[in-house]
Amino acid sequence: MKIHEKYILRCIQVAKNGLGSTFPNPMVGSVIVYENEVIGEGFTSPYGGPHAEVNAINSVNNKTLLSKATLYVTLEPCSHYGKTPPCADLIIEHKIPKVVIGLLDPHEKVAGNGIKKLKDAGCEVLFSILEKECKEHHKRFLTFQEQKRPFIILKWAETQDGFIAPEESLRDADPTPYWITNIHSRQLVHKWRSEEQAILVGTNTILKDNPKLNVRLWTGKSPTKVIIDRNLKVGLDFHVMDGSVKTIVITQIEHSKKYVPGVNYEVIDFSKNVALQICEVLYKHNILSVIVEGGSKTIQIFLDANLWDEARIFKGTTHFTKGLKAPILNKTPVDKRTITKDTLTFFSNV
Repeated sequence: MKIHEKYILRCIQVAKNGLGSTFPNPMVGSVIVYENEVIGEGFTSPYGGPHAEVNAINSVNNKTLLSKATLYVTLEPCSHYGKTPPCADLIIEHKIPKVVIGLLDPHEKVAGNGIKKLKDAGCEVLFSILEKECKEHHKRFLTFQEQKRPFIILKWAETQDGFIAPEESLRDADPTPYWITNIHSRQLVHKWRSEEQAILVGTNTILKDNPKLNVRLWTGKSPTKVIIDRNLKVGLDFHVMDGSVKTIVITQIEHSKKYVPGVNYEVIDFSKNVALQICEVLYKHNILSVIVEGGSKTIQIFLDANLWDEARIFKGTTHFTKGLKAPILNKTPVDKRTITKDTLTFFSNV
């Protein structure tokens, strides 16, 4: 492996420490090297805090070495004032002579300006190092910037006989949860929730399951709740309306007395492309990624519009015989794993 690729790969590893906490900023990683030895590392702080380059520079004990060191970073250093000062300015201030960048930043306020600022100050700049790997790492941020929508992950669990939920009569006879997957698979889902910015479900899922949509079997921040509630059937007695995190309700009803204080209501036209309108709403709210967890009708909306990036499908060992059929995805899997007796299959729509 070439030396620059080695350290950009390390940047990606370091950056993953920020997964789920940096939104709406990208999770950037930075490494500072002097005479082939790492003297500093950093990743993006939670939103409003220092960026990766700042944290990496601050972690260097002997700051005099910076003027002879190389800074590696997954994404082009910012050149504008936002919540924090430009990272490019700090690099210049410390006279770091060489900067190696994995990926150019498509953000309109950066987009090559960071590199230009560094070069104008006399820095040697190399970029597009491990570009493919950096694009995969920054897929949420890139989708948001380039496609003006969040990165969309479809997730569902289905039985061995292809059902996503049991028949209503079974629920009426026994209202306890009908788990399709084992506890280990469910824990993984909670880990995923901690990694993404939002979670989206439809009205029927709320009415039938009364889910909390938070992170419980893992540690981390619970995602923004997004609820499709066309006719405002979800009231205050449901867990999703507890006000614990930002909540967005997508409806067709304007200015209703049913509006709950503190909840964000967004009105769309359900006779048109619903998935596209939801993407526009989430983009407006600076949502970089969303997990669509159900139910079947909601997932199908995104499949039919071909508005999704990844699908993660669990198949448990249970059988329902009859009930609500799971969506059908005519794609070739990109990965498959076994979680005890459950099977988890990954699909990509890139």
